[in-house]
Amino acid sequence: MRLISNVSAIAFAAMAAVPALAQAPDTPFTGPRIEAIGGYDNVQPGNDNSDKAAEGFTYGVGLGYDFQMGGAVLGVEAELSDSTGKITGRDIDIAGDTLRLESDRDIYIGARAGIAIAPKTLLYVKGGYTNFRVQSRYDNSTGTVFDQGVTLDGWRAGIGLEQKFSLLGPSGFIKAEYRYSHYGNINLANVNADIDVDRHQAVVGIGVRF
Repeated sequence: MRLISNVSAIAFAAMAAVPALAQAPDTPFTGPRIEAIGGYDNVQPGNDNSDKAAEGFTYGVGLGYDFQMGGAVLGVEAELSDSTGKITGRDIDIAGDTLRLESDRDIYIGARAGIAIAPKTLLYVKGGYTNFRVQSRYDNSTGTVFDQGVTLDGWRAGIGLEQKFSLLGPSGFIKAEYRYSHYGNINLANVNADIDVDRHQAVVGIGVRF
């Protein structure tokens, strides 16, 4: 979490320092971009446990590059984020035991494609690879059995709307986005296992394009 806080601070400083460079009027969505995001995070286990979820606030920073051709926009992007989500289950294996899961950092790498539905408005879809780290702790009557981080591999898909935002200058923008991630593999002590974890996020972002 400290890593994300430091990176977020750097990102905000960079956005404040970047001069408001105007984009070409016919390609306002072309060029590299940097942004900060934040929003709702919901991580659910398999369908059999859909009433239990680790809910919290996700936050992070993203980088990307877009290329506009007429009304079409194609781009690549990467994001580093963290979350406050956590969940505790009781009586998992024996009476009185507890299993605590806390959402940790998430790395996303993917692409997006969109269409400019107005001169300053972009509607887009996105997709790519996501690697999610979860901190897990299990306690029973003898004490703590294990307390370690595990990583989940999966894919992400989403849809969003980006809008030019004049308060940040000609290159500024805001966005709203829904993303769904599915994790089907877990790495625990170098042993891979199949899982079924769903993640729903609704985030907003603010950034600048260079």
